[in-house]
Amino acid sequence: MPEIAAVAADGRKVSLRFAAQEHAERLARTRASLRSRGLAALLVFAQESHYWLTGFDTSGYVFFQVGVITADERPTVLLTRRPDLAQARDASLYDDIRIWLNAEDADPAQDLRDILIELGLQGERVGIEYATYGLTAANHRRVEENLAGLVTLEDASDIVRFMRLVKSPAELVYVREAGRLADLAVTAMIGATAAGNLDCMTTAAGVSAMLAAGGEMPATGPLVNSGPRAIYGRGIGGPRMLESDDQIMIELAASYYRYHVCTEETISVGPPSHRQRALFALATEAMDQVLDHARAGRALGELDDIHRRVLDRGGLAKERFAACGYAIGCTFRPTWMDVPPMIYSGNPLIMRPGMVFFVHIMVPDSVAGVAAGLGRSFVITEGAAENLSAIPPELHLC
Repeated sequence: MPEIAAVAADGRKVSLRFAAQEHAERLARTRASLRSRGLAALLVFAQESHYWLTGFDTSGYVFFQVGVITADERPTVLLTRRPDLAQARDASLYDDIRIWLNAEDADPAQDLRDILIELGLQGERVGIEYATYGLTAANHRRVEENLAGLVTLEDASDIVRFMRLVKSPAELVYVREAGRLADLAVTAMIGATAAGNLDCMTTAAGVSAMLAAGGEMPATGPLVNSGPRAIYGRGIGGPRMLESDDQIMIELAASYYRYHVCTEETISVGPPSHRQRALFALATEAMDQVLDHARAGRALGELDDIHRRVLDRGGLAKERFAACGYAIGCTFRPTWMDVPPMIYSGNPLIMRPGMVFFVHIMVPDSVAGVAAGLGRSFVITEGAAENLSAIPPELHLC
């Protein structure tokens, strides 16, 4: 298992997923970015940022949890709750771990104010990560109320977010393993699908396969939409019995040390209709062209231009989605999508080696009640994109 022993600045022995030197380089780049924007510090609320910068891995971000990273070499500070203390101490490189305790009058934003004063940040411009599930609107209001007049807050959600887009060689090791786990899940799900079974048995087979092979629960569960639900763009609760002439749309992510790889597959229970075959042919054509075009130096939005062109030519301009995918990588609940960026027409982001994206060509026909979809994750390289799935693009028959 990839557990790397390291020593924190205060002498603690810690267990990390990446070498301490890689974390140090990430922190140095973040501090350089802060200085270039005239920011004295960054308030880290995104759990992905905590993990990427220091190795800190928790679900405690659903409460109030913040890291303080200064633009200079002052110690990094984490403010969190008591249940997160042990793993912050044993598996992160935060220099100083502060705890706030639940109480009727508890106000961790006031504790944050005290930390900023202690660090001498009065009157400074301070970046903050607003665009994250780790900072609710209620907590945002508490932060602004407590820091009013002390510092000037500036949205800096993009600093760590966009540095994380290009994966290091060590990160790509985890990404490729997640791709292997996703393939195992799909294979198991196809094998568990049959008329007379509940569609949740298909879900269970995929989750079991991922976990048995060394994966973990992904940031959200697999989407397994059967029958008339196959045209839905989101999962929906409640099991459904599969019939002898049925369909399943699968979209899932496998996770390995929080790094996700997504895939999308179509399963036909019984002989597929002519319409479903035609839809899947369009999805395959679009995917082939997308993978061929996904190369360093090109604009990300061009991938959606291909998606639109192929599906519109097939008469699906009113059925197709307005975006065809997104960045993926290290994410925490509630989503495996590592956004921004989304893949939509006009997105000017230039693809670079080490970026990882998921493209799914979802082709629903709401009139016929039939759907076909195909999704693949891939790594941008110096040449052709590296497809992270070894499963052939085909309409799976059960």
